[in-house]
Amino acid sequence: MPSSAWPALPAPTRSRPCSRARPRASIASRFELMPKHAMNLRTQWIDLDETALRFEWRRAQDAPLVLVHELGGSLNNWDRVLDHLETARSVLRYDARGCGMSEKLRAAPGLAALADDIVRLLDALGIDEPVPLAGCALGGAVALACAARHPARVAAVVAMTPVTDVASERRAGLLALADRVAREGMRVVADGLLSVSFPRELVDAQVYDEFRARWLANDPDSFAWQYRMLAQLDMRVLLPRVRCPVLVVAAEKDALRPAALSEAVAGALPHAKLVRLAAGHFMPVQAAPEVAAAIQEFLPI
Repeated sequence: MPSSAWPALPAPTRSRPCSRARPRASIASRFELMPKHAMNLRTQWIDLDETALRFEWRRAQDAPLVLVHELGGSLNNWDRVLDHLETARSVLRYDARGCGMSEKLRAAPGLAALADDIVRLLDALGIDEPVPLAGCALGGAVALACAARHPARVAAVVAMTPVTDVASERRAGLLALADRVAREGMRVVADGLLSVSFPRELVDAQVYDEFRARWLANDPDSFAWQYRMLAQLDMRVLLPRVRCPVLVVAAEKDALRPAALSEAVAGALPHAKLVRLAAGHFMPVQAAPEVAAAIQEFLPI
């Protein structure tokens, strides 16, 4: 094409001086807007032979606080709590077997296996000093079982609305629900269960919708196997063997696990203190600032 056919280029204009500070300021401002739980964290996976777990470890000088989520949850259920914990605190959180992005279940896991997974993870990461544990609902039961089975490895426990046993009259219903989830998936039961366990007024709509979406993403077979394990759960013989200090946190708005049941758990533990929070079953999501404050008061660093 002849050069005359090309359109004329505009006259050059003086460009503004390049400012190197502006991109750095933009990156810094974006980092400041990140939630604190996202800072200095890297999601990792580890094969513990019996199962593969996803975990995150925010390292500091102290022994890590190990966070144990509830049935059907994931390590992400602690996001809002981490936003309120001291950034100087070491925190280790993980997806339990069958949950989140950890290896899925093909059979009921058993409470002992879930409790022993904590020690297996600590061993794999080279953490041999006693650590504090904090767990919610079934995670509270797992933390207490770990303390009973491995007293030299657990310094203290925070057990939030812990599910330590199931009334015999409820077992058939739990097993039927497990079978339905395995056949039809999470969506057919999610809203019915959450209507009891998650009062909508406790959080804003965005928090609730994100939690519900995570719940729907559960592997139905793994969720069903967890419910089958739950139907047989009875820790009454195990609780007196927990020798470390325990903070039991009762949930005043938990229709699944009323506060009186948490009070009974505290009474069965040799060294327990009881506090009450205006929260439902999923306390770390529903009352994150209050949960963080209770942990920090009971477990100062």
